[in-house]
Amino acid sequence: MPEHRHQAQRGATRSTARTIDEYIAEFPPQTQAVLQEMRALIRTLAPDATETISYAIPTFDVNGKHLVHFAGYEKHVGLYPAPSGMEAFAEELSAYKTGKGSVQFPLGQPLPVDLIRRIVEYRVAENTRKA
Repeated sequence: MPEHRHQAQRGATRSTARTIDEYIAEFPPQTQAVLQEMRALIRTLAPDATETISYAIPTFDVNGKHLVHFAGYEKHVGLYPAPSGMEAFAEELSAYKTGKGSVQFPLGQPLPVDLIRRIVEYRVAENTRKA
């Protein structure tokens, strides 16, 4: 299977997937399973969200605004809940590699479902207030 092509900054080309299904299909089976788990969790927590591809990665929009993005990589999956979502859970996210608006969950370890649930719920409430 080809390696994922998202990380343009590392010399690879970006994904050209037009749907989340196409995007997930680009990965090895183990990564696909984790991406599907992440997608299903977000769908459950944000049933009114629209699925799309933005910035070449899976995105959920609520009220016309980005709620969260997620992405697959060779050794982790990333969740992008915007800087506000990261700041609100900074202490709990400190156990993971993070950026200003992203967190990396290593493949081979269970997703922290409860933490992801609370982050997504926070972002849903935040987007609803802004609508």
